[in-house]
Amino acid sequence: MAKTLAGLLDYLERLQERAPLHALTAELQELEVDLDDLPEHVRFSSKSYARNLVQGGDWYHLLVLCWRNGQRSPIHDHAGSSCGVRVLRGTMTETRFDFAANGHVKAMGSTDYPVGTVIGSQDSDLHQVSNLQDGDLDLVTLHVYSPPLFRMGTYSITDLTRGEELMLLEFCDAAGI
Repeated sequence: MAKTLAGLLDYLERLQERAPLHALTAELQELEVDLDDLPEHVRFSSKSYARNLVQGGDWYHLLVLCWRNGQRSPIHDHAGSSCGVRVLRGTMTETRFDFAANGHVKAMGSTDYPVGTVIGSQDSDLHQVSNLQDGDLDLVTLHVYSPPLFRMGTYSITDLTRGEELMLLEFCDAAGI
């Protein structure tokens, strides 16, 4: 049975602990949502992809991420959080990474996901999300993090550098990270 955005938020508000990844992706898969349901959260930035907070609670953050053509996330993990993503507009490219024997990260492959696709990742899963569509098409994705993702590990393919990116709430409602 399809769920509304209000139904998803009701599920998220009832969480008393981290949502299991399979339950989170199932909720997003059953969701009937489009950009008309979230117009005030579809905001872009020319500098970086924009993270727009829809609603948050103790055990979740629901965000709309807006990507101009060519924008990418850093290669990152989810540092103790389950993450479910649903594509709302455009085609999202996810590149998955793993650690090579020498400690560097290496690409394991990329997949393009059209509107309606739901994917999930958690904890130490390494990936990068990109808008690599032809022309100047925008990408809009809906993300649920449980618990909220306040910091994520970042990685480089060119060296062993490891970083950490803070996901501060004041950036979520502003123009990206």
